[in-house]
This record gives sequence, C-alpha cells and structure tokens, in this order.
Amino acid sequence: MRKVYMDNGATSYPKAPGVGEAMADYILNVGCNIGRGGYSEAYDAAALVLETREQVNRLVNGPGARNVIFTPGSTHSLNYLIKGLLRPGDKVVTSPMEHNSVLRPLTQLEAEGVEVAYFPCNDKGELLLDQAGALITADTAAVILTHASNVCGTVMPLAQVGELCRARGVPFLVDASQTAGAVEIDMAAMHIDGIGFPGHKGLLGPQGIGLMVLTDELARRLTPLVSGGTGSFSHELTVPEVLPDRFEAGTLNLPGVYGLHAALSFLEQEGAPLREREHQIACRLWEKFKALEPRGIRVVGTDNLDMHTGVVSIHFLHADDGEMAFRLEQEFGIDTRCGLHCAPLAHKALGTFPQGTVRFSIGPFTTEEEVDYTVDAVAKLLAETQGE
Repeated sequence: MRKVYMDNGATSYPKAPGVGEAMADYILNVGCNIGRGGYSEAYDAAALVLETREQVNRLVNGPGARNVIFTPGSTHSLNYLIKGLLRPGDKVVTSPMEHNSVLRPLTQLEAEGVEVAYFPCNDKGELLLDQAGALITADTAAVILTHASNVCGTVMPLAQVGELCRARGVPFLVDASQTAGAVEIDMAAMHIDGIGFPGHKGLLGPQGIGLMVLTDELARRLTPLVSGGTGSFSHELTVPEVLPDRFEAGTLNLPGVYGLHAALSFLEQEGAPLREREHQIACRLWEKFKALEPRGIRVVGTDNLDMHTGVVSIHFLHADDGEMAFRLEQEFGIDTRCGLHCAPLAHKALGTFPQGTVRFSIGPFTTEEEVDYTVDAVAKLLAETQGE
C-alpha cells in the first residue's frame, strides 16, 4: 500500500535535504562541545552555532543573532517566555485558538493569581479585531497570540495586534509553531517582543531543537527558568546577564543545531518558491474538500485562503471522525491526525468540541497528485457512509 503523509502540522516529513547527513557528521566527525574546549574543533562548532543564530535572526527579522536562544522545543520556548515574564496579579490577554503549550502554562499561573482574558474569535477561528483593542490596556502585562491555529490553519492578524500592543506599551509574545518557515514573519514590522517556534515543523529540521527570539528589553524583564553552567563567567555564581548565555544553561543539542543549520541553509535558497508552492497545494486541498461539503463533511477555518496555512481540518457529519481517520490510514495509507489537537478551546470556538476533527496538514513536498488521491479517498468513505 502506498503512504501519503498528511501530518506536517505535527512534524514535517520529509526533512530538508542534508539534515540527516549534517547531524551524522557532527556525531561521527565532530563530537565535541562548545564553550568548554580550547581547541579547533570546538571553535569550528561554535562558528556553526553562531551561523545558525544568524540564519534564524534573518528568518524572522529579529533584533540580532545574540537574541536567538536555542531551546529543547517550542513548548519550552513558550514556557520560558510566559513563566519568565508573568507574576501573580498580572493581567494577560490571549485567544481561544491557542495550543496547550500556551494554555496550560497560563492555567498554572492563573491558579497563582494571574488574570487571563481571551480575545473573541468567531466560528472560523478568526480574531475579531474590532473588539480586541478594548482588552489591551496599559495595565496588561502581556499579549500572547498564536500566529496560526494548529487546528484549522487560520492565520491571526499579528501586525495589527502588535500595533495595538506597541501603542499601549504592552509586550507582545507570539507562538509561531505552525508558521515559522512556512509564513513570512517580521518581528520588527509586527512589533513582536518575544517569539517561540520549533525546528521540526516548517523549518524542516529535526525534533528536539527549538528557538526563542526576544528583544533586549524583554530579555531584561524575563527571569531565567533554568540556570547552570554556560561555559562563560564561570567565576560567578549568578546567572550571566549577557545574551544568549542568560537563557542557555547546560549543553546545547548540537546534533540538532547542525541539522537545523542544514535545514535553514536549504530554506534560504528555496524558501520563497517553497512557501508559494505549499500555499497553492493547501488551497487545492481546501477547495476540493469544500466541494465535498454537501456530501457530509464540514471544512473548518477561515474562507480567506490568503490567511490560511497548510492545515485543513474536516469533520464528518454522519460518521465518527476517529473511525474515518483510522480507515484512511488502513485502507488508503493516508496519515492524518484526529481529535482535539491539544487545543480544546479552539475546538469550542470552531464548534467541533468534543469530537474534534480529522486534520490534514500538507508540507512543501506534498504533491498535487497526493492531494487528489486524499480527496478521492475521503469521497469514497463519504459514499459508503451515505449509502451511495
């Protein structure tokens, strides 16, 4: 049976060319640490780490290479931002479209006295911007917003929200887990103070490596959640003040950094055409699923395809979503993700709670033929459920 991978929203596959080879090269031929050795191999590895920071900074138009922090993943990045900034008595504004990597830290902090408010969203996952401004007041400690929903692919108006935050002096934090590498990000133009994202999704790199990029002002306000050896300022028992050392205690995941460097090198060469192609493929999938709606599915998310990622979720109206996802894999070899996607409030906003949806998430290497095959498979299942 053929295999069609439609779960790039969870992790990209295949990875960018050269990722596996770069990681193997580090393990087989480099092997040393950085900041802990005074020899040429360690200096060469440190140079590649710096190059990778520069690549990431260019990708998001960040404040500088030293403001790029390596983390174990996007969830860690967001926890560092959220828990490092907020204190009991603070007010924070977010949206119901967030992933649990934002909602669970906020729920923990809410129990400690942080007030959490939510932007209104409609049943397409679109933020109601005309009502959002009233929630962002001068006493707001932070606004935290996903760049795009991992459930339905709806892209949020970051630039407009960032403008509101900047006008009121409120730090703006962004979860770019579903967009980094796939959708253009400009921290300066969008007035983003802190952003977190993984290496293993749109960046086409390996799991276990994530990024946090933050402004100098936000860095001064964040409390490091992890402290320890940094290979620098070893005569001091306090956490270093300088970036990136302040937030990078312990040994970096250097195999991950090497793989990420290879992925980012590929994206710097091919990124714009890849993003355009991915958008076209996503539109094809969305439009073909929309054509099947009269036969018994609902396509969730925005109708504005210019504000849509490669995530397309559907709900089977006359069949169990879990059963349909299972049959797609067993009978057609199509890998999807079914359920609530770690975003329960998003499903409540979309009207798909508690059953969830079947999520199809394409990547830059998904083909038109794979899209057509997938839609045909769904059509066959619908014909069976409707007794056609």
